[in-house]
Amino acid sequence: MKQLIYFFSLLVLTFSIRTDQPFENYHQSIPGTDMQVEMIAIPGGSFTMGSTNKPDEQPVHQVEVSPFWMAKYETTWNLYRLYRERNLDTEQPQQLEGTEVKIKVDAVARATTPYVDMSFGMGTDGYPAIGMTQLAAAKFCEWLSAMTGNFYRLPTEAEWEYAARAETTTDYSFGNDTGQLSEYAWFKDNSEEAYHPTGEKKPNPWGLYDMHGNVAEWTLDAYQSTYQTSERQNPWVVPVKTYPRVVRGGSWVDEADALRSAARKASDKSWKKRDPQIPKSLWWHTDAPFVGFRIVRPLYTPSEEEQRQYWGYQ
Repeated sequence: MKQLIYFFSLLVLTFSIRTDQPFENYHQSIPGTDMQVEMIAIPGGSFTMGSTNKPDEQPVHQVEVSPFWMAKYETTWNLYRLYRERNLDTEQPQQLEGTEVKIKVDAVARATTPYVDMSFGMGTDGYPAIGMTQLAAAKFCEWLSAMTGNFYRLPTEAEWEYAARAETTTDYSFGNDTGQLSEYAWFKDNSEEAYHPTGEKKPNPWGLYDMHGNVAEWTLDAYQSTYQTSERQNPWVVPVKTYPRVVRGGSWVDEADALRSAARKASDKSWKKRDPQIPKSLWWHTDAPFVGFRIVRPLYTPSEEEQRQYWGYQ
């Protein structure tokens, strides 16, 4: 197992390139539209990852994370449809905004059309996109990178927890009192059995919305039942098989405990139970209407080969 699963540290990449953009909040425009993605600057630092609440959140350990930007909101259907429908591919600028990525957008794999309404009637305009596989979420990041020239990917599990905690050490970014959770999150007690538009609840101390609840969010990591702590700088458990992989944050179907900053959830084959395709779709989890994602952009840009690994290329 140790030969198959290893840790990859962004911090020690000797060929990483630092973006010329000032490290501050910014809006990423989408060519051919009036849409923007609000990105929040997350300062690098160290934090205590995990908790003693559950075995798979142990051992509690110190982790160091490099600076990155994270989307202020979960990725909405409005944005995800741009990738899935691909009507904007002809709008890829000759002169890209950024210089971190140089690929043709038509080379990015496109998600297939789902067999069912993946919003399940819960709403799409301003609502988080749901039900995509980790690969499909990663390919959205690749598509956005191609369209903008800036490098986007999913967060690692360590980055996600670091951003969710926002320098707090309590169960939630606002403290330990679950009586306050409804002010910050949509979950089983208040969701009325549906997800909600992004950004309706209070943000965490770093200005990130819905880090607790609404929809759970994909990370890059393979799921392991306990943490392997040999790598403490920008750890990433690189997946070598489809299941299980890690989602974070809890969702509208979950109890309060699943929304803690340290809580983890493993993906499962049952998330495709009603998928009629044989073999099952690479793109959709027809039985996971509680999973979505948000994007990050590291301050230090990885090499082209490393970018491909983050986007799901083996």
